[in-house]
Amino acid sequence: VQLQASGGGLVQAGDSLRLSCAASVDILSLDALAWYRQAPGKDREFVALITNGGRTKYVDSVQGRFTLSGDNAKSTVYLQMNNLKPEDTAVYYCNAARKTGEHYSVYWGQGTQVTVSS
Repeated sequence: VQLQASGGGLVQAGDSLRLSCAASVDILSLDALAWYRQAPGKDREFVALITNGGRTKYVDSVQGRFTLSGDNAKSTVYLQMNNLKPEDTAVYYCNAARKTGEHYSVYWGQGTQVTVSS
């Protein structure tokens, strides 16, 4: 499974961005797709997740501002980010998990930089 993340950029506080994560396989074949982010000097942290059943989960700091959606025909998951804050500045990575037997295989895409100026 290959994941291609895109859509990052430099924006001002309050602006919006939409990140895309394109998968090389049918996203319905994946158990979940998620976004993580890593700010300079910090550990990578979970941001949001969507399951192949459409359930979503968000970290508290982005709840109400970020929204996940998927386009099955394009094998792409989107992270709509509204009302961006300087603390959202980070490299954003998409991640996929697929259960194989009793184990999960985890895949990572390359990062896309999001910079929010105050």
